[in-house]
Amino acid sequence: MSESKIRNMEELASVSGISRPTLSKYFNNPDSVRASTRKKVEAALQEHHYQPNIYAMNQNRRLTKNIGIVVPYLADPFFAEIARVIENLVIQGGFRPILLSSHGETRQEVENLDSLRSIRPAGVLLAPLGRRSDTAAVDRFCTDVPTVLFDNNLDDLGQAFFGLDNPQSVGLMVKHLCKTGEPPVFFEMKTPTNPNAYKRRRAYIDTMEALGLDPKLVQVEGETWDFEEIGYKGGLAAIRNRELCTNTVLCSNDRLAIGFLAAAYECGLRVGCGTGCALRVAGHDDHPYARFTCPPLTTIAQDYSAIATRSVEAILNLIESGEHPDLRNSTLFEGTLIKRASA
Repeated sequence: MSESKIRNMEELASVSGISRPTLSKYFNNPDSVRASTRKKVEAALQEHHYQPNIYAMNQNRRLTKNIGIVVPYLADPFFAEIARVIENLVIQGGFRPILLSSHGETRQEVENLDSLRSIRPAGVLLAPLGRRSDTAAVDRFCTDVPTVLFDNNLDDLGQAFFGLDNPQSVGLMVKHLCKTGEPPVFFEMKTPTNPNAYKRRRAYIDTMEALGLDPKLVQVEGETWDFEEIGYKGGLAAIRNRELCTNTVLCSNDRLAIGFLAAAYECGLRVGCGTGCALRVAGHDDHPYARFTCPPLTTIAQDYSAIATRSVEAILNLIESGEHPDLRNSTLFEGTLIKRASA
Protein backbone atom coordinates (compact mmCIF):
# COMPACT_ATOMS: atom_id res chain seq x y z
CA MET A 1 0.00 0.00 0.00
CA SER A 2 1.08 3.56 -0.66
CA GLU A 3 2.15 5.63 2.31
CA SER A 4 0.97 8.86 0.64
CA LYS A 5 -1.76 10.82 2.41
CA ILE A 6 -4.42 12.35 0.16
CA ARG A 7 -6.35 15.31 1.57
CA ASN A 8 -8.96 15.99 -1.11
CA MET A 9 -10.35 14.82 -4.44
CA GLU A 10 -8.10 17.12 -6.43
CA GLU A 11 -5.02 15.38 -5.01
CA LEU A 12 -6.62 11.98 -5.52
CA ALA A 13 -7.26 12.81 -9.18
CA SER A 14 -3.64 13.89 -9.60
CA VAL A 15 -2.10 10.68 -8.22
CA SER A 16 -4.66 8.20 -9.58
CA GLY A 17 -5.05 9.50 -13.13
CA ILE A 18 -8.84 9.52 -12.74
CA SER A 19 -10.44 12.79 -13.87
CA ARG A 20 -11.82 15.15 -11.25
CA PRO A 21 -15.35 15.13 -12.77
CA THR A 22 -15.37 11.31 -12.76
CA LEU A 23 -14.41 11.19 -9.08
CA SER A 24 -17.13 13.71 -8.26
CA LYS A 25 -19.67 11.64 -10.15
CA TYR A 26 -18.60 8.49 -8.27
CA PHE A 27 -18.90 10.12 -4.85
CA ASN A 28 -22.31 11.56 -5.71
CA ASN A 29 -23.53 8.13 -6.84
CA PRO A 30 -21.14 5.16 -7.25
CA ASP A 31 -23.65 3.38 -9.50
CA SER A 32 -23.57 6.28 -12.00
CA VAL A 33 -20.12 5.28 -13.30
CA ARG A 34 -19.14 2.15 -15.22
CA ALA A 35 -18.18 -0.94 -13.21
CA SER A 36 -14.59 -0.79 -14.48
CA THR A 37 -14.31 2.86 -13.44
CA ARG A 38 -15.85 2.14 -10.03
CA LYS A 39 -13.28 -0.61 -9.50
CA LYS A 40 -10.44 1.76 -10.42
CA VAL A 41 -11.71 4.46 -8.04
CA GLU A 42 -12.12 2.03 -5.16
CA ALA A 43 -8.61 0.67 -5.72
CA ALA A 44 -7.22 4.22 -5.59
CA LEU A 45 -9.13 4.92 -2.37
CA GLN A 46 -7.64 1.84 -0.73
CA GLU A 47 -4.13 2.54 -2.00
CA HIS A 48 -4.03 6.15 -0.84
CA HIS A 49 -6.13 5.78 2.34
CA TYR A 50 -8.45 8.58 1.20
CA GLN A 51 -11.54 9.28 3.31
CA PRO A 52 -13.96 11.78 1.72
CA ASN A 53 -15.41 14.60 3.81
CA ILE A 54 -18.71 12.94 4.74
CA TYR A 55 -20.07 16.09 6.41
CA ALA A 56 -19.46 18.18 3.30
CA MET A 57 -20.93 15.48 1.06
CA ASN A 58 -24.09 15.32 3.19
CA GLN A 59 -24.36 19.12 3.07
CA ASN A 60 -23.95 19.07 -0.70
CA ARG A 61 -26.71 16.50 -1.13
CA ARG A 62 -29.11 19.11 0.25
CA LEU A 63 -28.27 21.37 -2.68
CA THR A 64 -29.62 21.00 -6.18
CA LYS A 65 -27.43 19.17 -8.68
CA ASN A 66 -27.32 22.29 -10.85
CA ILE A 67 -24.17 24.19 -11.80
CA GLY A 68 -24.81 27.54 -13.48
CA ILE A 69 -22.72 28.69 -16.45
CA VAL A 70 -23.04 32.38 -17.33
CA VAL A 71 -21.33 33.91 -20.38
CA PRO A 72 -21.45 37.48 -21.73
CA TYR A 73 -22.66 36.66 -25.23
CA LEU A 74 -23.46 33.12 -26.32
CA ALA A 75 -23.58 34.08 -30.01
CA ASP A 76 -19.85 34.80 -29.82
CA PRO A 77 -18.14 31.60 -31.10
CA PHE A 78 -15.42 31.84 -28.43
CA PHE A 79 -17.95 31.67 -25.59
CA ALA A 80 -20.06 29.10 -27.42
CA GLU A 81 -17.06 26.79 -27.71
CA ILE A 82 -15.78 27.17 -24.15
CA ALA A 83 -19.34 26.79 -22.80
CA ARG A 84 -19.71 23.56 -24.78
CA VAL A 85 -16.55 22.13 -23.19
CA ILE A 86 -17.59 23.26 -19.70
CA GLU A 87 -21.09 21.77 -20.12
CA ASN A 88 -19.65 18.36 -20.98
CA LEU A 89 -17.28 18.42 -18.00
CA VAL A 90 -20.09 19.42 -15.62
CA ILE A 91 -22.21 16.51 -16.88
CA GLN A 92 -19.25 14.14 -16.45
CA GLY A 93 -19.04 15.35 -12.84
CA GLY A 94 -22.61 14.21 -12.18
CA PHE A 95 -24.20 17.69 -12.24
CA ARG A 96 -26.71 19.44 -14.51
CA PRO A 97 -25.40 22.51 -16.39
CA ILE A 98 -27.68 25.56 -16.55
CA LEU A 99 -26.34 27.75 -19.38
CA LEU A 100 -27.30 31.44 -19.49
CA SER A 101 -26.20 34.33 -21.71
CA SER A 102 -26.10 37.96 -20.55
CA HIS A 103 -26.43 39.24 -24.14
CA GLY A 104 -23.93 42.00 -23.39
CA GLU A 105 -26.35 43.72 -21.01
CA THR A 106 -25.77 44.64 -17.35
CA ARG A 107 -29.39 44.09 -16.35
CA GLN A 108 -29.48 40.66 -17.98
CA GLU A 109 -26.32 39.58 -16.17
CA VAL A 110 -27.83 40.59 -12.81
CA GLU A 111 -31.11 38.83 -13.69
CA ASN A 112 -29.17 35.69 -14.61
CA LEU A 113 -27.46 35.68 -11.22
CA ASP A 114 -30.77 36.31 -9.42
CA SER A 115 -32.41 33.44 -11.33
CA LEU A 116 -29.58 31.10 -10.40
CA ARG A 117 -29.68 32.14 -6.73
CA SER A 118 -33.39 31.29 -6.63
CA ILE A 119 -32.76 27.64 -7.61
CA ARG A 120 -29.94 27.17 -5.06
CA PRO A 121 -27.23 25.90 -7.42
CA ALA A 122 -24.34 23.87 -6.08
CA GLY A 123 -22.00 26.36 -7.77
CA VAL A 124 -21.61 28.76 -10.69
CA LEU A 125 -19.03 29.32 -13.42
CA LEU A 126 -19.16 32.96 -14.47
CA ALA A 127 -17.56 34.82 -17.36
CA PRO A 128 -18.61 38.36 -16.40
CA LEU A 129 -19.29 41.21 -18.81
CA GLY A 130 -16.43 43.14 -17.23
CA ARG A 131 -16.69 46.89 -17.76
CA ARG A 132 -20.49 46.70 -17.88
CA SER A 133 -20.87 44.36 -14.90
CA ASP A 134 -22.60 45.55 -11.73
CA THR A 135 -19.65 44.63 -9.50
CA ALA A 136 -21.63 45.11 -6.29
CA ALA A 137 -24.28 42.64 -7.49
CA VAL A 138 -21.64 40.15 -8.62
CA ASP A 139 -19.83 40.50 -5.27
CA ARG A 140 -23.03 39.76 -3.33
CA PHE A 141 -23.69 36.72 -5.48
CA CYS A 142 -20.15 35.35 -5.05
CA THR A 143 -20.54 35.70 -1.28
CA ASP A 144 -23.74 33.64 -1.32
CA VAL A 145 -22.87 31.01 -3.96
CA PRO A 146 -19.58 29.17 -4.70
CA THR A 147 -18.40 30.94 -7.85
CA VAL A 148 -15.45 30.52 -10.19
CA LEU A 149 -14.72 33.23 -12.77
CA PHE A 150 -13.22 32.54 -16.18
CA ASP A 151 -12.11 34.69 -19.13
CA ASN A 152 -12.61 38.06 -17.36
CA ASN A 153 -10.93 38.67 -14.00
CA LEU A 154 -13.36 41.04 -12.28
CA ASP A 155 -11.93 42.89 -9.25
CA ASP A 156 -10.78 39.67 -7.57
CA LEU A 157 -14.37 38.48 -7.13
CA GLY A 158 -15.27 34.82 -6.78
CA GLN A 159 -13.19 32.07 -5.20
CA ALA A 160 -10.96 31.45 -8.26
CA PHE A 161 -10.19 32.75 -11.74
CA PHE A 162 -8.87 31.04 -14.89
CA GLY A 163 -8.05 32.85 -18.11
CA LEU A 164 -5.51 33.90 -20.72
CA ASP A 165 -2.15 35.55 -20.07
CA ASN A 166 -2.78 38.52 -22.37
CA PRO A 167 0.65 40.18 -21.92
CA GLN A 168 2.35 36.93 -22.93
CA SER A 169 0.08 36.20 -25.90
CA VAL A 170 0.07 39.70 -27.38
CA GLY A 171 3.80 40.05 -26.80
CA LEU A 172 4.37 36.79 -28.66
CA MET A 173 2.40 38.03 -31.67
CA VAL A 174 3.99 41.49 -31.77
CA LYS A 175 7.48 40.01 -31.70
CA HIS A 176 6.58 37.58 -34.49
CA LEU A 177 5.19 40.33 -36.70
CA CYS A 178 8.20 42.58 -36.09
CA LYS A 179 10.59 39.73 -36.86
CA THR A 180 8.88 38.81 -40.13
CA GLY A 181 8.02 42.27 -41.52
CA GLU A 182 7.05 45.82 -40.68
CA PRO A 183 5.98 46.56 -37.07
CA PRO A 184 2.20 46.41 -36.63
CA VAL A 185 -0.37 49.03 -35.81
CA PHE A 186 -2.95 47.93 -33.23
CA PHE A 187 -6.52 47.95 -34.58
CA GLU A 188 -9.14 48.07 -31.82
CA MET A 189 -12.42 49.53 -30.62
CA LYS A 190 -12.07 52.91 -28.94
CA THR A 191 -14.27 51.75 -26.04
CA PRO A 192 -14.00 47.94 -25.88
CA THR A 193 -16.80 45.87 -24.36
CA ASN A 194 -14.43 43.22 -23.01
CA PRO A 195 -11.81 44.13 -20.35
CA ASN A 196 -9.32 41.75 -21.97
CA ALA A 197 -9.11 44.28 -24.81
CA TYR A 198 -7.59 46.87 -22.47
CA LYS A 199 -4.99 44.35 -21.35
CA ARG A 200 -4.14 43.58 -24.98
CA ARG A 201 -3.77 47.29 -25.78
CA ARG A 202 -1.41 47.71 -22.83
CA ALA A 203 0.55 44.61 -23.81
CA TYR A 204 0.94 45.87 -27.39
CA ILE A 205 2.22 49.25 -26.20
CA ASP A 206 4.61 47.70 -23.67
CA THR A 207 6.04 45.21 -26.17
CA MET A 208 6.55 47.82 -28.90
CA GLU A 209 8.30 50.15 -26.46
CA ALA A 210 10.46 47.30 -25.16
CA LEU A 211 11.54 46.70 -28.76
CA GLY A 212 12.41 50.39 -29.15
CA LEU A 213 9.48 50.99 -31.50
CA ASP A 214 6.72 53.61 -31.53
CA PRO A 215 3.26 52.12 -30.77
CA LYS A 216 0.50 53.16 -33.15
CA LEU A 217 -3.18 52.70 -32.30
CA VAL A 218 -6.03 52.73 -34.80
CA GLN A 219 -9.17 53.07 -32.70
CA VAL A 220 -12.61 52.72 -34.27
CA GLU A 221 -16.10 53.52 -33.04
CA GLY A 222 -18.36 50.79 -31.66
CA GLU A 223 -19.53 49.56 -28.26
CA THR A 224 -21.61 46.48 -29.15
CA TRP A 225 -20.69 42.81 -29.65
CA ASP A 226 -21.07 43.16 -33.44
CA PHE A 227 -17.29 42.95 -33.85
CA GLU A 228 -17.25 41.86 -37.50
CA GLU A 229 -19.34 44.86 -38.58
CA ILE A 230 -17.25 47.21 -36.41
CA GLY A 231 -14.06 45.79 -37.92
CA TYR A 232 -15.44 46.12 -41.43
CA LYS A 233 -16.66 49.71 -41.12
CA GLY A 234 -13.64 50.80 -39.10
CA GLY A 235 -11.32 49.04 -41.53
CA LEU A 236 -12.88 50.81 -44.52
CA ALA A 237 -12.42 54.18 -42.81
CA ALA A 238 -8.84 53.45 -41.77
CA ILE A 239 -7.83 52.33 -45.26
CA ARG A 240 -9.62 55.12 -47.13
CA ASN A 241 -8.38 57.81 -44.73
CA ARG A 242 -4.82 56.46 -44.93
CA GLU A 243 -4.59 55.89 -41.18
CA LEU A 244 -2.30 52.87 -41.58
CA CYS A 245 1.35 53.94 -41.27
CA THR A 246 2.57 50.38 -41.89
CA ASN A 247 1.52 47.39 -43.98
CA THR A 248 0.94 45.24 -40.87
CA VAL A 249 -2.26 45.30 -38.79
CA LEU A 250 -2.72 43.47 -35.48
CA CYS A 251 -6.40 43.33 -34.53
CA SER A 252 -7.45 43.08 -30.88
CA ASN A 253 -9.50 39.96 -31.62
CA ASP A 254 -10.25 37.65 -34.55
CA ARG A 255 -13.78 38.90 -35.07
CA LEU A 256 -12.49 42.43 -35.68
CA ALA A 257 -9.87 40.92 -37.99
CA ILE A 258 -12.53 39.09 -40.02
CA GLY A 259 -14.33 42.39 -40.57
CA PHE A 260 -11.05 44.09 -41.48
CA LEU A 261 -10.28 41.39 -44.06
CA ALA A 262 -13.64 42.13 -45.75
CA ALA A 263 -12.80 45.84 -45.79
CA ALA A 264 -9.39 45.18 -47.35
CA TYR A 265 -11.00 43.03 -50.05
CA GLU A 266 -13.56 45.74 -50.84
CA CYS A 267 -10.74 48.26 -51.18
CA GLY A 268 -8.90 45.99 -53.61
CA LEU A 269 -6.02 45.24 -51.23
CA ARG A 270 -4.53 41.77 -51.23
CA VAL A 271 -3.74 40.41 -47.74
CA GLY A 272 -0.87 38.00 -47.12
CA CYS A 273 2.89 37.59 -47.15
CA GLY A 274 3.61 36.85 -50.80
CA THR A 275 4.39 38.94 -53.87
CA GLY A 276 1.64 41.40 -54.68
CA CYS A 277 0.27 41.53 -51.14
CA ALA A 278 -0.42 45.02 -49.78
CA LEU A 279 -1.23 44.18 -46.14
CA ARG A 280 -0.49 41.66 -43.44
CA VAL A 281 -3.32 41.10 -40.95
CA ALA A 282 -3.26 39.15 -37.68
CA GLY A 283 -5.81 38.57 -34.95
CA HIS A 284 -6.17 37.01 -31.53
CA ASP A 285 -8.19 34.11 -29.98
CA ASP A 286 -8.19 31.53 -32.84
CA HIS A 287 -11.86 32.02 -33.64
CA PRO A 288 -13.40 28.75 -34.94
CA TYR A 289 -13.66 30.35 -38.40
CA ALA A 290 -10.16 31.88 -38.42
CA ARG A 291 -8.67 29.08 -40.53
CA PHE A 292 -11.45 29.45 -43.10
CA THR A 293 -11.05 33.18 -43.84
CA CYS A 294 -9.43 34.30 -47.07
CA PRO A 295 -6.55 34.19 -46.54
CA PRO A 296 -6.53 32.02 -43.38
CA LEU A 297 -5.90 34.22 -40.35
CA THR A 298 -2.66 34.26 -38.37
CA THR A 299 -3.66 34.46 -34.71
CA ILE A 300 -3.08 33.47 -31.10
CA ALA A 301 -4.88 30.35 -29.85
CA GLN A 302 -6.29 30.22 -26.35
CA ASP A 303 -6.23 26.88 -24.56
CA TYR A 304 -10.00 26.41 -24.34
CA SER A 305 -9.64 22.93 -22.87
CA ALA A 306 -7.27 23.93 -20.05
CA ILE A 307 -9.32 26.97 -19.03
CA ALA A 308 -12.55 24.97 -19.05
CA THR A 309 -11.09 21.94 -17.27
CA ARG A 310 -9.41 23.89 -14.49
CA SER A 311 -12.53 26.03 -13.98
CA VAL A 312 -14.75 22.96 -13.58
CA GLU A 313 -12.22 21.25 -11.30
CA ALA A 314 -12.18 24.35 -9.09
CA ILE A 315 -15.95 24.56 -8.75
CA LEU A 316 -16.20 20.83 -7.97
CA ASN A 317 -13.55 21.25 -5.27
CA LEU A 318 -15.50 24.16 -3.76
CA ILE A 319 -18.69 22.10 -3.76
CA GLU A 320 -16.91 19.14 -2.17
CA SER A 321 -15.27 21.14 0.61
CA GLY A 322 -18.30 23.30 1.39
CA GLU A 323 -15.88 26.08 2.37
CA HIS A 324 -14.64 29.32 0.81
CA PRO A 325 -10.83 29.26 0.54
CA ASP A 326 -8.80 31.88 2.39
CA LEU A 327 -6.76 32.63 -0.74
CA ARG A 328 -8.24 33.22 -4.19
CA ASN A 329 -6.60 31.12 -6.88
CA SER A 330 -5.84 33.06 -10.09
CA THR A 331 -4.34 31.05 -12.97
CA LEU A 332 -3.29 32.38 -16.38
CA PHE A 333 -2.60 30.19 -19.40
CA GLU A 334 -0.19 31.08 -22.20
CA GLY A 335 -1.42 31.57 -25.76
CA THR A 336 0.04 29.75 -28.78
CA LEU A 337 1.06 31.45 -32.02
CA ILE A 338 -0.82 30.05 -35.03
CA LYS A 339 0.92 30.98 -38.29
CA ARG A 340 -1.32 31.13 -41.34
CA ALA A 341 -1.26 32.92 -44.70
CA SER A 342 -2.57 36.35 -43.63
CA ALA A 343 0.67 37.48 -41.91
